[in-house]
Amino acid sequence: MKKTRIFAVMTVLALLVGIFALPVSAEGSEVLVSISDGNSDNGVELAWEKVTVADCDDDGQLTINDALFSAHDKYFDGGAAAGYASAATEFGLSLNKLWGVENGGSYGYYINDASPLSLSDPIEDGDRIYAYAFADLTAWSDMYTYFDKCQIEAEEGDEVTLTLSGASFDAEWNPVTVPVEGAKILIDGKDSGVVTDAQGKACVTLSGDGQVVITAASDSAVLVPPVCVAQVDGGMSSAQISAIAAILLLAVSSFILIGRNRKKDEQ
Repeated sequence: MKKTRIFAVMTVLALLVGIFALPVSAEGSEVLVSISDGNSDNGVELAWEKVTVADCDDDGQLTINDALFSAHDKYFDGGAAAGYASAATEFGLSLNKLWGVENGGSYGYYINDASPLSLSDPIEDGDRIYAYAFADLTAWSDMYTYFDKCQIEAEEGDEVTLTLSGASFDAEWNPVTVPVEGAKILIDGKDSGVVTDAQGKACVTLSGDGQVVITAASDSAVLVPPVCVAQVDGGMSSAQISAIAAILLLAVSSFILIGRNRKKDEQ
């Protein structure tokens, strides 16, 4: 009897181990997605938005294609059916539509600021996927750029230093990363008056309260806008301060009134 129970327990444990050892590639990875089509004020349509990825093409794994499909399904007006399309070509799985833009296949995409092989590349929890439609449809000179920080938390008035880098090629067409000099730093699409130096560095002062999107643009090059999302804590608003003051005043008045009533009762 004891052997039977032990065997049953071991069987259950083995099943549980088998279940938890399965690869986490079927459903539910959460990633950050940015998308640029060149039409929004700050250059990006999505700025590192959280996306829970589903296996949209039922191939048993989660890929860049699934992440972009899921992002459109969640954030694009009309869903992925209206804004996104991909198809198998002689070059592998390729983009045919991004954020509603159909430009004959002139798109790019990066994962964690590195160029993947194809849309079929697998993704993991916490990955960052950036897809964009080319702005230069003649020479395809768009340079993918990125900040050294993609998300920051700050208080109003804080100075934040960002470093802007770009994906380029050397004389032998090997991929290299270069600092981007002379780029204008934009905050929520507005020129901050700050430009990057020779090392790609820029120091910006954050103001306001809530989320702001920091990007960059250049007058001398076509940049895929870098994206840094800053959550700015502006402190308590004047309305909040007034409300707290009113509550404190009411509390003090109540204590005074209670004290007076006690004195009357004692008399």
